[in-house]
Amino acid sequence: MTARHDPPDDDMSDKGSQDDAALFRSAIGPVRELPATPAPPAAPRPRPVPRMAMRDDADARSEFQLALDSAVLEAGDALRYRREQLPPHVLQRLGRGEYSIQEELDLHHADATQAEALVRGFLKAARDAELACVRIIHGKGLHSDSHMPVLKNLVDRLLRQRADVLAFHSAPAAQGGNGAVLVLLSRPRRGR
Repeated sequence: MTARHDPPDDDMSDKGSQDDAALFRSAIGPVRELPATPAPPAAPRPRPVPRMAMRDDADARSEFQLALDSAVLEAGDALRYRREQLPPHVLQRLGRGEYSIQEELDLHHADATQAEALVRGFLKAARDAELACVRIIHGKGLHSDSHMPVLKNLVDRLLRQRADVLAFHSAPAAQGGNGAVLVLLSRPRRGR
């Protein structure tokens, strides 16, 4: 049989807890109140979502994708493009080779990544040097593994994207034919 413990008498337990509290206060000594702590800072408001900018970016990406998905040029196709503000006869003169070529870039033996970097650097240097007409030799793509002129299509896409390119046209036969393109560049704007 187990021994049964009766609950302690309430008066006895109150007295014991009072003794414990008194003993604790005497051990701690005088207490001073801590200063009130400031309230924690409010959670930062979320940044606004630039919906219009996101929509513009999406539109630009879709237009760029359309440009990439546009008809692929074949080896015999001529490159041809002009900005709307340029009169059509300028493109015709460019196609006949009537503008003086001031510099040229040859992309033979370059892969697509190298060619893109070379074209971008070449056009920037040409613009900085205030050149008006340059030639880019991209080759006809007859020896391409993919049976399409990779560099020709790359050059076409890059030139169409650049604001400093006014027009371009495949060169006349004596200047490289469909394996080269003549490019008219805008003059850099001077600060007034």
